[in-house]
Amino acid sequence: MTAEGFMLAAEAPTWLAQVRDWLFLNWLWIIRGAVEIGVLAVGIYYAFQYLQRTRGWPVVVGFLSLLGLTLITELLQLQVLSWLLQAFFAFSVLAILIIFQPELRRLLAGLGNLPIFNTGPEQPHNVGAMATAIGRLSKKKTGALLVIERTVDVHHDLHSAVRTDSLATAEMLESIFFPNSPLHDGGVIINGDRITHAACIFPLTHRQDIRKTLGTRHRAAIGITEESDAIAVIVSEETGAISYCQEGALHRDVSEDDLLLFLSNLFLKKEQPETKPAHWAARLKESLREIAAMINKKLRPGNP
Repeated sequence: MTAEGFMLAAEAPTWLAQVRDWLFLNWLWIIRGAVEIGVLAVGIYYAFQYLQRTRGWPVVVGFLSLLGLTLITELLQLQVLSWLLQAFFAFSVLAILIIFQPELRRLLAGLGNLPIFNTGPEQPHNVGAMATAIGRLSKKKTGALLVIERTVDVHHDLHSAVRTDSLATAEMLESIFFPNSPLHDGGVIINGDRITHAACIFPLTHRQDIRKTLGTRHRAAIGITEESDAIAVIVSEETGAISYCQEGALHRDVSEDDLLLFLSNLFLKKEQPETKPAHWAARLKESLREIAAMINKKLRPGNP
């Protein structure tokens, strides 16, 4: 640069030099920061929306209260209280894993069941036979509870169950729930097109916001779908009303056609034969679509 160039640079105003320096900044770190803030903000928002409708929400409120108390003790320099709270938070990660174990297991199971990770053929589900059996039991006002396994095996956590191995036909389901039958008390577990367990006693839900009029079968259906990704179908013994439960959300007083439509959309859509394996880009697109559907379902669940 010539002497005239140095003089012109020296005579340039300060604000123009600041604009020049700003234009020559490395924008990569700004983009990284914006992406990280955006991902964290969206993740925290949906996490709070999801946990707000679970039984672990009071724990989250208590955790945030203790976090605010910790900040106050730091500002006021209360050393003893600050040390105690910091020691408590050292074990918070383990406490979160224990308290939110059902929610985390169901979330990871749902992610592992996405098309991008799950490329193998699924076992067929005889949804027509299940809907037919439920319709007949409903007309007779015979109580029944069907739990349809998906990714998580629910029978490992049961204390009482009779192992069976039979096709899930309408006649077999009706015979199991026939009054005074040795296996009519409790529920059955269906995996694919087979009945694997009968006379199952499922854990009841501990939620306090459900209706007091719900019976044991409905509470067991909510409890098992809270602990796993299974689908539960219930027939009320008092009224014969049909209900189904998914992810802890109970849908009551549905018709046989509505139940058949729900089960068909849930299972038969994934069982269409393919001439060749789907490309990874197609599986990724389908996975993102299912993640968006999962988020929308979490934000707008059914009320038991």
